[in-house]
Amino acid sequence: MFSYLFILSSGLFLGWSLGANDGANIFGTAVGTKMLKFRTAAFIASIFVIIGAVTGGSYAAKTLNELGNVNAPTGAFMVCLAAALAVYWMTKSKISVSTSQAIIGAIIGWNIYSNKQTNIELLSKIIGTWIFCPVLAGLLAVTLYFLLRFIIKHGHFSLLQQDFYTRIGLILTGAFGAYALGANNIANIMGVFVSSNPLQPLSFTANLKLNPEQILFLLGGISIAIGIITYSEHTIQTVGRNIFLMSPLAAWVVVIAQSLVLFLFSSNALSDFMEKHNLLSIPPVPVSSSQAVIGAVIGIGLLKGGHGINWGLIGKIFIGWIITPLIAALLCFTSLFFLENVFNLIVYN
Repeated sequence: MFSYLFILSSGLFLGWSLGANDGANIFGTAVGTKMLKFRTAAFIASIFVIIGAVTGGSYAAKTLNELGNVNAPTGAFMVCLAAALAVYWMTKSKISVSTSQAIIGAIIGWNIYSNKQTNIELLSKIIGTWIFCPVLAGLLAVTLYFLLRFIIKHGHFSLLQQDFYTRIGLILTGAFGAYALGANNIANIMGVFVSSNPLQPLSFTANLKLNPEQILFLLGGISIAIGIITYSEHTIQTVGRNIFLMSPLAAWVVVIAQSLVLFLFSSNALSDFMEKHNLLSIPPVPVSSSQAVIGAVIGIGLLKGGHGINWGLIGKIFIGWIITPLIAALLCFTSLFFLENVFNLIVYN
């Protein structure tokens, strides 16, 4: 068991990196506009990200396993470690990057090394979400902004009431965003361990039981929470203030938009409903909360004329999104070679 916990350490490190990086996407705009203190935001996010991971993480994890069924514990260890190192390096550079892209790049690196065929159809759908996700978030943000402006204009709220409702709204939507982040992105950090998971079911009470997959997701959720608490403040200023300085209302809209996008890509029921009625299929796949929140921020910025958007920073972030999966794939492929040929470890079956 101890040896397996050591193998899981790379996934826990990736979870910490995800929390450190993507915690900014949940409450970055709220903290950046000084509507919430960082400690309050981090506490709320930590609780709900764990709940989301345990109760709603299985759907996106299943899709990720179809892309690359990493069937050896040592291989899973290196896939997660490569993705974590790529994310950590980018986070250290204070660039909000995509953990989803990092893990997918690492999985493809494992597929190439182990001569496993990559599901090109599924990969194309996932890559499509990298474009569709920020665009959808931007469109949702603009629509919600108009709707809320209409409600405020005709609701005759005082400035004090507006401030109170905005603050409460940021807390509620931040909690929802944390839940959606856990449900959608737990697949990125623990999905590759599902196939080789030796853990046994755990019963707390007659009505509270966790299956082996949920135990994995609980551990991963805790690691995300630790990342949010200990390190996400470094990237919160980038998302919350440096891309585009927003009003509290715009900050609220950004949180709602990115939370809805993550929830849409986490819901298996919604995916089945849309496919059944021949509507646009939204596969339950792990998507980038970074892309969603930045798409929403850009949408609000363009709505206000686009003059205050830091396009230089946006370009830097886009470059990060491109090189992150490439770095992860290269790291994974190279590391697998050393593990197999230098340390004589089994990295695939």
